[in-house]
Amino acid sequence: MEKHICIIGIIVNQRLENAPKVQQILTKYGSLILLRSGIPYSKCNQGIINLTLEADPVELDKITKELNSIEDITVESMTLVPGKTL
Repeated sequence: MEKHICIIGIIVNQRLENAPKVQQILTKYGSLILLRSGIPYSKCNQGIINLTLEADPVELDKITKELNSIEDITVESMTLVPGKTL
């Protein structure tokens, strides 16, 4: 299956409680991650994580489903397909 560049945005609510759960999933899929950046938004007990991956549709679906299984997490993703226009 062909891999594409994918971007995932994650809002981690209840950051202190949920960050270890998110980290466990990101470690599991670490071989797909090209770039990770995060901002602890301590004032609101939130964290903001941006991921850039190289993944096929099945891999992207698996990681987003696992992240979405954590309560108080918001996950949005998109795939960048070369030559595809919006």
